[in-house]
Amino acid sequence: MASHKRKVAKSTVRRLRVFGVLSLICIIYFFFCLCYELYEIHKLKVEEANLKEEYKNLKQEEKDLNVKIEQLNDPEYLASYARENYSYSKDGEYIIKLKDKDKKIKKVESNIKVNYVIIGLGVFVVVIFTSVIIRGGKKNK
Repeated sequence: MASHKRKVAKSTVRRLRVFGVLSLICIIYFFFCLCYELYEIHKLKVEEANLKEEYKNLKQEEKDLNVKIEQLNDPEYLASYARENYSYSKDGEYIIKLKDKDKKIKKVESNIKVNYVIIGLGVFVVVIFTSVIIRGGKKNK
């Protein structure tokens, strides 16, 4: 069986190469455009979800503020609010302020976290220092 090779004109080969390259460029361009648009759609969907969450939070905040407005229109609540937050008192009442224990607890918790970080860094420095000393001793031998 002999293989039959067909002779193809140089102009046909040149034309196929030119159109092949142009087709490849167009395909790559459209692929990148498609990827870019899909990325933009994804980004807009994420932004939409964030905005919906923010809208939901703002609606809840609006409800809370409307309740607060209703409460502040009540003279009894207004008087108790002023006594609690602004140290107002009725005649014959004494105001005694107690220190907030939650602030102390939070301060202690933050100090504990700082201590853990300092201890961790110290251990890290010691490990690095000892490994440098051990390697230095092995090189000298």
